[in-house]
Amino acid sequence: MTGADGVGDRALAEPESGHAGTVTYGLAEHVAAESMARHRGFWWSPDSTRLLVARVDDGPVQRWWIADPAHPDREPAKVAYPAAGTANADVRLFILGLDGSRTEVVWDRVRFPYLGRVHWSADGAPLLLVQSRDQRSQLYLAVNPGDGTTRMVHAEEDADWLELFPGVPCWSPSGKLVRIVDEGGARVLAWGERPLTGAQLHVRAVLDVTEEDILVSASAGEAAADPEIGEIHVYRVNELGVERLSREPGVHSAVRAGGVTVLVSASLERPGASVQVLRGGKRIATVASHAQRPGLTPRVTLTEGGTRRIPCAVLLPTDYKAADGPLPVLLDPYGGPHGQRVQRAQHVFLTSQWFADQGFAVVVADGRGTPGRSPAWEKSIRNDLTLTLDDQVEALHALAATGAYPLDLDRVAIRGWSYGGYLAGMAALRRPDVFHAAVVGAPVTDLRLYDTHYEERYLGDPTRSPQTYRHNSLVWDDGLVEAAEPHRPMLIVHGLADDNVVVAHSLRLSSALLAEGRPHEVLPLPGVTHMMGREDVAENLLLHQVRFLKRSLGLA
Repeated sequence: MTGADGVGDRALAEPESGHAGTVTYGLAEHVAAESMARHRGFWWSPDSTRLLVARVDDGPVQRWWIADPAHPDREPAKVAYPAAGTANADVRLFILGLDGSRTEVVWDRVRFPYLGRVHWSADGAPLLLVQSRDQRSQLYLAVNPGDGTTRMVHAEEDADWLELFPGVPCWSPSGKLVRIVDEGGARVLAWGERPLTGAQLHVRAVLDVTEEDILVSASAGEAAADPEIGEIHVYRVNELGVERLSREPGVHSAVRAGGVTVLVSASLERPGASVQVLRGGKRIATVASHAQRPGLTPRVTLTEGGTRRIPCAVLLPTDYKAADGPLPVLLDPYGGPHGQRVQRAQHVFLTSQWFADQGFAVVVADGRGTPGRSPAWEKSIRNDLTLTLDDQVEALHALAATGAYPLDLDRVAIRGWSYGGYLAGMAALRRPDVFHAAVVGAPVTDLRLYDTHYEERYLGDPTRSPQTYRHNSLVWDDGLVEAAEPHRPMLIVHGLADDNVVVAHSLRLSSALLAEGRPHEVLPLPGVTHMMGREDVAENLLLHQVRFLKRSLGLA
């Protein structure tokens, strides 16, 4: 801590002797930041005299080495990476007073090792959400700040897994627990033990809680009369009912304080986002945007494909005319958990439209496992991620069967990054009858090499269910899991500095392809992590992909 004038700084907590280099205070551990969407490790008390602070000891976690082959003079970076089935960091929680006091928060960390959420407000005691390692059980715990003891406020179990949501748990001003829960086949808002929403809404996040109402972000539920493809709206919810604050079709979010709501909205009809200031539900001001306008406007049709009504977006070249005939097809998905690509917002489709303008009909499909529809839709991929590929194929064929889109099924390619890269690699290997080329970006190929909280949520513990991991992986023990004929061209792209999906995934895939005599291309990106940060690399990578796709599909 330090004074407001920047002097008098002193440490409230420091690693104990013998733990230097493994213990941190106030930071989120790897799985919290990457897979729980918990990016912090400290929380102030309402009166600012104390903090809840996470103590993370990653000593039990295995060490991996991330080298930079472009600079052999530099030492590799040593990282603690908790791969599926291996040890996690030891996470404890302390109440630290500015007076130097220190009290440990006590709960059953053996049964519930994951610290998923922490909330501390004037409306109640500090509140924790802790999960079991298999994520099928979780407890809501109230903390006694005086002695660190906890009492259970609520417990939940699920046969598949329990999701973590933004903004919850928290207390309402009246002291009732606010949470989002899967109940009766729907994802609902609960206030105490009472659900305030039903199957018409699929609640995604809690944005603000007052005595009068709760502000939430939600999509249309499966029971809604209008599917509202790709839309996310802001709602006021209380015991009297539900009111939608966002009016126009699009993707909306909001923040609220002091009776003022700032509504941020994106749509297909305009670039960027509009920002409105509301009081009492009425607009009192608009915040002007001076952001640079993109150099293209997506030509998007939102629709549904197949018997499962898979949300889809179809993009055609800006100057396309029906007389031009069918176009080669490029599937451009993410296609996995926590990644909704089909949204009613322009900025989501800018890269897809750029590919369309290179002469492709681009299809984006959100199959089973993607968020925003229903708990059953998300959890249907338990133990079988290959269903996400099945839905890409179903959406493609269903759209082509309508005759409404100029899709040439004899020239179909797929591109993706991260989970989308995994999906593209699986498409080329297991469905060459459908896909004729693939750009495989930063793919997870051996699922044992990705982190505990993510992979074990969907596939369990690999030490107990190795066949489940093998079935879902692209490679296993340096060999391809499944590879049908004929061989299809693959461009594998990976950042050599990636410490999330390490480059070993792509190297093992390349090695396995080579061992089976399958020609492919590998594009290493020196100094690039999992997220593309350099503008010049990002631009030239797009151009390289287009050249590869056109060459592989036999296009001029």
